[in-house]
Amino acid sequence: MTNSLEKNKIWAMVVAGLLVIVSLIYFSINIFYIYLVVYIWFGVIYGMLLQYGRFCMASALRDLFGLGVTRMFAGIMLAVIIFSIIMAFLETIKMTTFHTGPFGGFRIVGGLIFGIGMVMSGGCASGTLYKCGEGNGTSMLALTAITISQAVFVNIGGYFDKFTTIYVENLPEYSMSEYISTAPMSYFIGNSLLNTIIPAIILLIIAYVIWGRKSYISNTNLKITLSEEISGFFQMLAASKKTVIAGLLIGIAAGAHVFTIDALRRYFDIENFGELLKNMGYSCDINSNGRIFDPGYWYITTQEAQLGAWFLKHIGINTTSNLFFNGVGVPFPLRNPALWMSLGIIFGASIMALWNNEFKIKIPKGEFIVWGLLGGTLMGIGARAGMGCNIGAFFIRVAGGDPSGWLFGLGLAIGSLIGVKFFDWWTTRKLDNFDDFGDL
Repeated sequence: MTNSLEKNKIWAMVVAGLLVIVSLIYFSINIFYIYLVVYIWFGVIYGMLLQYGRFCMASALRDLFGLGVTRMFAGIMLAVIIFSIIMAFLETIKMTTFHTGPFGGFRIVGGLIFGIGMVMSGGCASGTLYKCGEGNGTSMLALTAITISQAVFVNIGGYFDKFTTIYVENLPEYSMSEYISTAPMSYFIGNSLLNTIIPAIILLIIAYVIWGRKSYISNTNLKITLSEEISGFFQMLAASKKTVIAGLLIGIAAGAHVFTIDALRRYFDIENFGELLKNMGYSCDINSNGRIFDPGYWYITTQEAQLGAWFLKHIGINTTSNLFFNGVGVPFPLRNPALWMSLGIIFGASIMALWNNEFKIKIPKGEFIVWGLLGGTLMGIGARAGMGCNIGAFFIRVAGGDPSGWLFGLGLAIGSLIGVKFFDWWTTRKLDNFDDFGDL
């Protein structure tokens, strides 16, 4: 056991060392690549924290609805709260890359499809990446399906273009701070307090009353005092130190990421990494407006769609003749900063899993292959239908004061509940069939 742990720690250092070498190679080619390297290392930080806290939206909602366990859900809500405070501060000093998105029912629909998919595959967009870093084969299949399904979905019959131009582009965008005032404190009051903190606390109270209370109040038949209820509530929040710590640090890291990218844009006097690519002679990577997908904050599924389109194009299947890829571009993968962020999450999770002796190659068999591919496909479709995933359409948007994030979150909850009920039915059906066979 000791020898195995030591070997895994060596491998963890090897992975970290390779990332350092990759970073140095980029620096040696052109100083502009510091922009891309920043994406890599924030991805590594996210990956390490996700793996450390077993931080996954799919696990949070599945455990909540299926087992009545509130641990992961509490950690995610705390991360959203912390990140919202940081985002409000960044808004006040005008050091932010965040922008609001369209507000409409498509968010709920996309979230619902995505929610079913993430329960089926056993991981959300971020959870799938960190589990790939742990060696989980089902998650690798899900990631492959997410990557290909998005590229195919946006190109079928021109329907996605019509959906975008006729419906989405005509929808309003909201920021809660706009309804308070133009003063700096409006970001803290509107975006953080009203849009994020109060709703998150309400959801935590609901989770405590419905699922968590029975675990932290020893005898619910007696009259419980308010102080005991408050104590039970905070016990729920602190139920898993790892998850809470990871949630708090993810919120801080996400804020630092936004600040750093904005600082680099100011330093290079650019608005998008596509400008630096053009200056380096890589006009083939950018769209007609001289841009590529460069969110400036934590995001996941769009860069996988770019990779899927790039791969399909190079095997003779062109899926890029649509408005989606005309907007985000299809750069060469090694020059795609957002894609490197996703790779960083995988590598960061690998480093943490190896260091803690939790890395293990798990080859999927039987129905797990189906769940991985089907769940990943649904997540890919849901991500494009809802214009984002559990990170880009929920976590970032809610914390940034965009109420459309809660619409996607509602869809995630409904889809997750459907997924949990489906697996309850599936498991019962299998057990019944097994019992029938046993009677024979």
